[in-house]
Amino acid sequence: MNFSGVIPILATPFKDDESVDLASLTKMIQFIEKSGVDGITVSGLLGESNRLVDSEKESLITTAVKATDGRLPVIATVSHTGTQGTIETAKMAKNAGASALMVAPVKLPVPNEQALFEYIKAVADGIDLPIVLQDHPQITAVNMSTDLIIRMVSEIPSIKCLKAEALPSPQRIALLKDSFGGRDITMLTGLGALYGIYDLESGSSGFNTGFAFPEILRAIIDQFNAGNHDTAWSIYHKYLPLIVFEQQPGTAIRKEILRLRGLIDSNHLRLPAKSISASAKQQLDALLKRCFGDADLTQILNIDDT
Repeated sequence: MNFSGVIPILATPFKDDESVDLASLTKMIQFIEKSGVDGITVSGLLGESNRLVDSEKESLITTAVKATDGRLPVIATVSHTGTQGTIETAKMAKNAGASALMVAPVKLPVPNEQALFEYIKAVADGIDLPIVLQDHPQITAVNMSTDLIIRMVSEIPSIKCLKAEALPSPQRIALLKDSFGGRDITMLTGLGALYGIYDLESGSSGFNTGFAFPEILRAIIDQFNAGNHDTAWSIYHKYLPLIVFEQQPGTAIRKEILRLRGLIDSNHLRLPAKSISASAKQQLDALLKRCFGDADLTQILNIDDT
């Protein structure tokens, strides 16, 4: 698959009884496919994967593969606290039809970069699917040095993409891009696209994040890739307040936006996480009004820089 463009990370929809809502997942996938995305990612770190059991992860992947019916590649996040657990989850994802795997490093009691290298290599050796290496220390609590990432990319051929979320992401992307040499590897932007335009300027190939308006990300990267950098900047600048507000810790705001867009039936988060507060809901409604006026959020939005 081509790891570039817009590859949203999907929220995991739950019913109010905390069961996984596969019907809402299918509805969400069908909608974002119409917005022009290049793939999807399920069971991500901000898809509440740490609150899912293995059978639920399998059902998410199977449902996503069925919903896309081969039209879009499906990346499955398979990170586990142990090497064997990650390998077994990766095998399950492959059997369920995933096109690629996303793997994040595991926090160790004592930091050990050689052990992290061996962990990623063992996963790569255990399954023949391309790997997206996720570098997101704010969530994983693991800081991988640039030397370690360069070594992984150099010595583990199945790593085809780096999801670059370690801060400062623009500088890190630029440094790694210069260090990868001739390796055919792309880097994708996460963090809700918070530093999106700066990451693109530094060498990112697109967005791999859960921002609830993928059509905005599509417009930014299309304008950027067409050489219309001023227009890309204008779109980014116009919607940056929304990006910033949604990127607050957790997924409560994102899930409420998805509910307002008619993509999920409930904004419920699994305990101990809490759904959006009354004050945040009030601010969100005002912000959406500022950004979109009376536009119907349940439809694909026409994004421009005006």
